[in-house]
Amino acid sequence: MRVALVYDRVNKFGGAERLLMALHQIWPEAPVFTSIYDQAGAVWAEGWNIKTSFLQSFPFAKKWHEGFGWLMPLAFESFDFSEFDVIISVTSEAAKGIITASGQLHICYLLTPTRYLWSHANDYLTQVPKLLRPLARIVQGKLRIWDYISAQRPDYFIAISKLVQKRCLKYYRRESEVVYPMLGLSIKRPGLLSEGQALSDKEYFLVVSRLVPYKRIDLAIEACNKLKLPLVVIGIGSEEEKLKRLAGPTIKFTGYLTDQELIEYYRNARAVIMPQEEDFGLTAVEALSSGIPVISYKYSGAAEIIKDGETGVLFDEQSVDSLVEAIKKFIQLALRENFHHERFSKKLFKEEFKNKIKELWTKHQTNIYSR
Repeated sequence: MRVALVYDRVNKFGGAERLLMALHQIWPEAPVFTSIYDQAGAVWAEGWNIKTSFLQSFPFAKKWHEGFGWLMPLAFESFDFSEFDVIISVTSEAAKGIITASGQLHICYLLTPTRYLWSHANDYLTQVPKLLRPLARIVQGKLRIWDYISAQRPDYFIAISKLVQKRCLKYYRRESEVVYPMLGLSIKRPGLLSEGQALSDKEYFLVVSRLVPYKRIDLAIEACNKLKLPLVVIGIGSEEEKLKRLAGPTIKFTGYLTDQELIEYYRNARAVIMPQEEDFGLTAVEALSSGIPVISYKYSGAAEIIKDGETGVLFDEQSVDSLVEAIKKFIQLALRENFHHERFSKKLFKEEFKNKIKELWTKHQTNIYSR
């Protein structure tokens, strides 16, 4: 199989980028087609064969891609995939909208249907200045039409979680299979606290996330402010300064960390807090696979792998009061490490994903020759 990979943009690093790296390890010769590539923000992709769209030459596109959302459809439709047999798009936006020939196989590994058009459309509109919202709604409506049409182009969908699988069916009317992502970091964990044992200076609650609005890091900060508990916030993003102003004396921000630095913070964390509605949540996998409990919003993809009261605590509402009650409940529990370490190993993920692609390629070939 001649394989090509397609990704929305290569300009940052996070859980989705770890997935792309794993796929690139499976098919190291595969070029990566993307709208824009920022070498400074994506040093992890150094040495890759990256094919960019016409947006690469646009001023500010590398750093301010949000302003070019209306051009993303054209950017991905302009690529030529004629020399490839299998094209794998990894996307939460426009990369699934590529155009392929009938003999080719296009598989979309769906991170989520485009958030600002579907599941969180209203949340994104509230971030637009009021005077511009009527125009934003028109643009949003036009892009929603294209996004639905583009979602009919992949031959098969693979979703990263059951939550994303449900969204795929709801918004795109497409069936999908679930292949959970793999563990990003492996962390050797010291012993956990027993019930009633006090927190030391090195035992804090932890947030590991991009600092953007939908992650709702403000809830974790306000809850720990209220309870006067230590919280370490790891990550960078557009909300960073706003969140720092919200934080009390028990809150610490680290900014961007290397993997080794991040592992050290994981090791001494009492629990990871995830207040967001996550599509899946590799942070939860990293924590749970190392015996670190997770306090998570109940209607998040991360909740699929958390056993409430055993490996973490789930809370019902995205509110400070609901999270405060969850933290109080968590402190009263004696949680022990009982999570299956190998379930989300990178090795198993790569084997499962590669076998799934081969299976779908064989099925696709059989369908072609049986016509």
